[in-house]
Amino acid sequence: MIRLWRLNPKFLNNTKFHFRDIIFYNRVPKTGSETLTELMVRLGKKNDFQNERSPFSKPTGIYWNVERQKEEAMHILDLQEEPAFVYVEHMNYMNIRPFHLPQPIYINMIRDPVERVISWFYYRRTPWNSVKMYEVTGEFQNRTFYTKNFEECVLTHDVECRYDYGLMFKDEFADHKRQSLFFCGHSPICEPFNTPAAIARAKQNVERDFSVVGSWEDTNVTLTVLEHYIPRFFKGSMELYYEPDTGLAFQKENINHWKPRVSERIKQIMRANFTQEYEFYYFCKQRLYRQYFAINKHLHF
Repeated sequence: MIRLWRLNPKFLNNTKFHFRDIIFYNRVPKTGSETLTELMVRLGKKNDFQNERSPFSKPTGIYWNVERQKEEAMHILDLQEEPAFVYVEHMNYMNIRPFHLPQPIYINMIRDPVERVISWFYYRRTPWNSVKMYEVTGEFQNRTFYTKNFEECVLTHDVECRYDYGLMFKDEFADHKRQSLFFCGHSPICEPFNTPAAIARAKQNVERDFSVVGSWEDTNVTLTVLEHYIPRFFKGSMELYYEPDTGLAFQKENINHWKPRVSERIKQIMRANFTQEYEFYYFCKQRLYRQYFAINKHLHF
């Protein structure tokens, strides 16, 4: 049972701490970020705000030092031309308080950790992603890469499918194995895989700085919370999402028909190594529902 004091919006709504109408959406790969980005583009036309996103060619922002983080934060803020502004990029959370810059509104999305990793594995092997990567790197992967099977990859302990406790990942694709990294940040404490310290830091950042961490697994809850907690940007999002014929609810973009079914046995093997990732995942889900219940309790913001 959730106690009433835990439903007090002053403990649940971080939007009030921002100093300018700026959203930082440091999107987690394979959590439906394209859908949310497109929704914000459409909302921008209705609610009068600007959208910017990093180019595909820009590497995911992980393990930046403090100087690099400050440069990136200042660069993002310099992009703002309109009073209200959204910036979207695959990058770890940045705490910009030490830089004395305007506090933005942080948002993100999450997904079941194992399902997300499977989705990422096969997304890397889609024709459209391969063509995009060729445009950036000038080369394709070898045939073995494209024909690799996820279940065999797990069972043979292939380096791409290893999920060992405390493992340190130094290549970019491996760091997409955990969504918590996008909330933990750039600190060395965030590097080891599935460790309590990294998850504790990620939880702390969510609780302190993120206005909403939603999930398309809970579409209506997420849209309702976004509308109520960040109305300047998300007013009318439910109506727009379900708009007949043209709404995003009726579009099937970015669906990977090359992804085969992965057996429950393999998923169970993986879940045993994702204990802390699931701890973070359920923490974010619980927080989202607390925010939703607070709305339905008619508590005042």
